[in-house]
Amino acid sequence: MKIGIYPGSFDPVTKGHLDIIRRSSKMVDVLIVAVLKNNSKSPLFSVEERVSMLKEVTKDISNVQIDSFSGLLVDYARKNNASIIVRGLRAVTDFEYELQMSQTNRIMDSDVDTIFLTTSLEYAYLSSSTVKEVAMYGGDVSKFVPEYVADKINDKIKTLNIS
Repeated sequence: MKIGIYPGSFDPVTKGHLDIIRRSSKMVDVLIVAVLKNNSKSPLFSVEERVSMLKEVTKDISNVQIDSFSGLLVDYARKNNASIIVRGLRAVTDFEYELQMSQTNRIMDSDVDTIFLTTSLEYAYLSSSTVKEVAMYGGDVSKFVPEYVADKINDKIKTLNIS
């Protein structure tokens, strides 16, 4: 069985992330979308909230599982018998960082390969940071994220009284 992992912060999950999830899920038997617990960032949503949103927006993709992890990605891959790491690329700057990470991962575990998918052109500009910034200034994020996620963002911003 070919198992892939698509790791990220997904804070929040965007239509660009969903594009990569849908496309990469066709390349593996099981795709684990893994939310990174990163203590160095100040996320808008908790890990549990991000996992819940991902479960909702991927419920129609039968071979996708949602999980969270901390620590080294290669250790998480090994624990889940995954041989593929999926990474999305928007620009050259993404590639430089991702290439360095994939080479490091490959040295740590030669059984794990990284595949890069370029984002569809319609999402090439899109990032979670941009979505959060637009939302914090009261902008409409419905073109960038699924409707369910847009509602969650708007609710969170009202709760935090950010805008």
